[in-house]
Amino acid sequence: MANPSAPRQNGHQQDPAVRKNNFEEVAHTFTQEEALLEADRCLNCPTHPCQNACPVGVHIPAFIAKVKAGDIGAAASEIMQTSLLPAICGRVCPQEHHCEGHCVLKAKFGAVNIGGLERFVADTARAQGKLNAPTPAAATGKKVVCIGSGPSSLACAAELRRAGHKVVVMEALHAYGGVLRYGIPSFRLPREVINKEVETLAEMGVEFKTDILVGATITLQELLAEYDAVYIGSGAGLPMMLGIPGENAVGVYSANEFLTRVNLMQAYKFPQTDTPIRVGQHVIVLGGGNSAMDAARCAMRLAPQSVTIAYRRSREEMPARVAEVEHAQEEGVQFEYLVTPKEIVQDESGHVTAVRFTRNELGAPDEKGRRRPVEIPGSDFLMPADNVIVAIGQRPNPTITKTTPQLKTTERGVIALNEKGETSLPGVFAGGDIIRGGATVLLAMNDGIVAAGKIKEYLENK
Repeated sequence: MANPSAPRQNGHQQDPAVRKNNFEEVAHTFTQEEALLEADRCLNCPTHPCQNACPVGVHIPAFIAKVKAGDIGAAASEIMQTSLLPAICGRVCPQEHHCEGHCVLKAKFGAVNIGGLERFVADTARAQGKLNAPTPAAATGKKVVCIGSGPSSLACAAELRRAGHKVVVMEALHAYGGVLRYGIPSFRLPREVINKEVETLAEMGVEFKTDILVGATITLQELLAEYDAVYIGSGAGLPMMLGIPGENAVGVYSANEFLTRVNLMQAYKFPQTDTPIRVGQHVIVLGGGNSAMDAARCAMRLAPQSVTIAYRRSREEMPARVAEVEHAQEEGVQFEYLVTPKEIVQDESGHVTAVRFTRNELGAPDEKGRRRPVEIPGSDFLMPADNVIVAIGQRPNPTITKTTPQLKTTERGVIALNEKGETSLPGVFAGGDIIRGGATVLLAMNDGIVAAGKIKEYLENK
């Protein structure tokens, strides 16, 4: 019998006073005992609301049932039927908005910790040699190239390889993973986890190539001449800036640059690594999403006197995951709500010295239902800063679209899809941030899986 009223297991974490000084993973994987206690809370609902709310359709009640039975290999196989990135998803998927947000226990007892259980299954099965890559179908003779190696391309590549197609993944950088590697810190997603998930695809026969910038190194038209279909999952790596005075001052970073320097280039190890990074005594991060939390928590580990996240709405409107906000607070990050940056103040040598803000109050809801910030006249104030990190979003890099004028885009710069989910070029498909402008890992994966279905249909009819 299930025991839904038992306390929810959340696992152990590094002590905040210790972890803010290192880049090691904050949360620990469940022990066997913790996993069994948490799995025992699941009611195995016949309607499967958690599974229905999962963008990639993971068989959640089925894999949890196998955890209860002590068969970790079977639990892993159940997850791998729809997702080949379980260790990643268990760590960074916003479960509170998907599976756990629809758990029937949520209101009364707290949702089952599905993310923690998925991570436990992935980590334990791999350690036991039971996380086996699916066997691809018979070779079809068709070749597909996936541009980018982020979650959307990896998911698309996995599904196409399952179907027996030859798949090549092309990455512009020197390491695989896309935003998983350059955007998410190792204390949330260790690099070895990304490496192992990529190895699973390689074991299936997916071929990986680095240092290829499509649109510059090779054109989309050249790829179409060599491959039967192309999937563009190159993400949104171009940072958005505020357009306020002083934004080009020394000490201002986009979150994209800052996180790439820290995560991909390991600037926090300088001079052992080649990439330096300068962090002064007072750091201000502008924004309220997960990238803002990641930037602030990375900055805190570089030993400034203070790190402050400045957000123009209130805590309730902040889009970042609740757990990430809590972790940031535990590590000493400060929060300044209801403020709008108006100017980055600099000294005579061009270095940042402060940020001028105006205070806000919340007005009527916008089109997304969040209350709009309304500036309060005469409320300007200065906040000292040696560094400013702008984390207000990204948009797609136009390298591919500028060199392929036949590929239609929207006014936001994302690739346009028709009602069938196809691009304006036959044989070219797209998904993830390149069509959304910004999305979660799981939504990007879902785009890749959906596109893989369309590509399979296209290849069958070609």
